[in-house]
Amino acid sequence: MRHAINHKWHVRPVVNKSVYQASPLKRHRRTKAQSEQLNDQIVRAALKDFPESQTSVRHVFYEMTDPRLPEPVEKTENGYTQVQERSVRLRRSGRIPYGCFADMSRSGFFTKTFNNASDFLAQTKGLYRGNLWKDADCRCEVWVESRSIAGVLRLDCHELAVDLYPCGGFSGISFAYEAAEEHNSNTDDSRPLHVFYIGDYDPAGVLIDVALERELRRHLRPDIELSFERIGINPAQIKKYNLPTKPRNKKDKRSPHIETTVEAEAMPAKILRGILRPKVEALLPRNALRVTQVAEESERQLLDGVERALRRKQS
Repeated sequence: MRHAINHKWHVRPVVNKSVYQASPLKRHRRTKAQSEQLNDQIVRAALKDFPESQTSVRHVFYEMTDPRLPEPVEKTENGYTQVQERSVRLRRSGRIPYGCFADMSRSGFFTKTFNNASDFLAQTKGLYRGNLWKDADCRCEVWVESRSIAGVLRLDCHELAVDLYPCGGFSGISFAYEAAEEHNSNTDDSRPLHVFYIGDYDPAGVLIDVALERELRRHLRPDIELSFERIGINPAQIKKYNLPTKPRNKKDKRSPHIETTVEAEAMPAKILRGILRPKVEALLPRNALRVTQVAEESERQLLDGVERALRRKQS
């Protein structure tokens, strides 16, 4: 377990909520050996769970603020910039694979084309997924406050066949409406819907999930029961994992009971996935993932046979 806060530091709020401003002891410019030590730390943190899962630059930054490391960085905007810039150089040099970091903040819109029917099967058969949830007693979704968190959880959600929604703060009412309509459109399915939510613990963050739950309840069909659970970040987790905190913005009058704030990215990525995955798996029928994976492999072999037949016909 990593402890990413030094209680001897004086922490003060800054305008950019994505980083921490602190006043540690001043230090000299890093030597070549110290610089290489920091690079090694970033590489180890980035590759820790790769390729099974991805991480984000922000998660690596919080790990680098651990004062017990041989070469920690400051919990400041400058410290974040150092980790960010070094991560770029380390990827360009080949020490960190490009795919190690998840980035859902930008995406393109593509039109997929195929040469013929056999080419279509060859390129898409790997996308076939069995329905893990067909015999479950409920449905499940995961909502997160930021795309950074979504990038870290994306592969787990894909494997467990649950929809993942990065709401990016207070989501527009159309976003929640469209998500609800996905469930409303299947009139033969009135199973309860379980939503797991992960977001920042700050004056705004503790209100985002409240607003989201309200909008989902507003738009879901009356016969669909909604269970909405915030599984992170909460005060118990802040204490248990000794997550780095900063004082609230005194100008923010929302949620006066929140005295210190914590970003969801301060939670180590592996722990975050370890919190979510058991929650989702508990809703699935016993051995559903294993049984479905076996069925998927059988179906893909069938598609292989169809592809070969089409190629013979087209040749």
